[in-house]
Amino acid sequence: MIRCGSRKAISATSLLTRSESKSAQSLLNTIRRNRSSYDVAVVGGGIVGLATARELILRHPSLSFVVLEKEKELAVHQSGHNSGVIHSGIYYTPGSLKARLCVRGATLAYQYCETKGIPYQRCGKLIVAVEQEEIPRLKALYERGLQNNVRDLRMIDAKEIREREPYCRGLMALDSPYTGIVDWRLVAHTYGKEFQEVGGAVVMEFEVADIRMASESPEGTADGMKYPISIKSSKEEEVRCRYVLTCGGLYSDRLSQISGCSSEPRIVPFRGDYLVLKPEKHYLVKGNIYPVPDPRFPFLGVHFTPRMDGSVWLGPNAVLAFKREGYRLYDFNMRDFGDALSFRGLRKLVFRNLVYGVGEMYRGIFISAQVKLLQRYIPELSINDVLRGPAGVRAQALDRDGNLVDDFVFDGGVGAIGSRVLHVRNAPSPAATSSLAIGEMIADEVESRFQL
Repeated sequence: MIRCGSRKAISATSLLTRSESKSAQSLLNTIRRNRSSYDVAVVGGGIVGLATARELILRHPSLSFVVLEKEKELAVHQSGHNSGVIHSGIYYTPGSLKARLCVRGATLAYQYCETKGIPYQRCGKLIVAVEQEEIPRLKALYERGLQNNVRDLRMIDAKEIREREPYCRGLMALDSPYTGIVDWRLVAHTYGKEFQEVGGAVVMEFEVADIRMASESPEGTADGMKYPISIKSSKEEEVRCRYVLTCGGLYSDRLSQISGCSSEPRIVPFRGDYLVLKPEKHYLVKGNIYPVPDPRFPFLGVHFTPRMDGSVWLGPNAVLAFKREGYRLYDFNMRDFGDALSFRGLRKLVFRNLVYGVGEMYRGIFISAQVKLLQRYIPELSINDVLRGPAGVRAQALDRDGNLVDDFVFDGGVGAIGSRVLHVRNAPSPAATSSLAIGEMIADEVESRFQL
């Protein structure tokens, strides 16, 4: 997300509901923009930025906060283009930050949905071994899940698989009944609504183009240099603040470079294309059905995912996107494409996974190839049962050696601005599931760095 002027923020209101008209929303945004100075500005209105903004304002209600979002709505990109799964924390290295955040995040997510009346389903997940060679890896996953304190895990045999998923075939499976589904975009919007109701401001259509130390006080104010950071939009609008937190997702590397940070880790966009099951075939899938991960490959593999709207998604593949926010096969941006190809880390990743990558592209073009992979788990599935579906783009952080950056990366900058800016360079998957726990962690980091 590389990703207003005299502005006055309001504590925005319970009027902010999904049924609110566009004209009323426009009026609210105009009122919020009347204020131009805040204690803390959060750049990026995705689920991580909103969860963190919410956590910060609940901890520090006397401070003023603003979320700056480049789109017309919140949670448009990764937060609104994902599988909708509430993960339980099985896959991650025991004791790792990802494991702890996911397990805690899932618990917090269920509690939050209950408190706020957000619909969800705890439909469970089967990780299914269909070949003998996968069984040792499945058992290792089971042990890992137990070490991570994942709730209610158990190993089941072929008969029990059929009892849980009548049309699924496998030798053995890991049953995770604590896994669920939710509309993460709705969750993110609820974070934003709560943030606004307790006094936070949200400014839409503010694409950050520059962050720098200001040389003079804001025009028409008596604040002096109380708000020394100037954030300029691509339309030359300005917001002043004391501190900046960026949660830029697909543009986190570019945002961090504005304040003098390194260009690495680099964000490389990977698009995942889904198929959807035709409505008359929804009976084939009851809950989430996942493969046993293959450690030779960097991504998880295709799976079956029921959705809150009643649809069932199949996939995704994982291919290089030619545009950071390119959800269609032919979406293209020269800068995004050039940045990706010129990065040695991507070239090394592609070289190491060339056969896998070609296979992913092939399956993205030819539905029959994707269906053949899915038939390993549900043999009754046919190409006539599916349609092309939506896509998402994942912000994958890579280092210069082509390794997937699998941990959180924070950065500041150089010079005077470095002590007043915190960039979240990488918030790895499953960021949505972990969002409330991530928000707590980032808020801790903000308090420590900025001494709030």
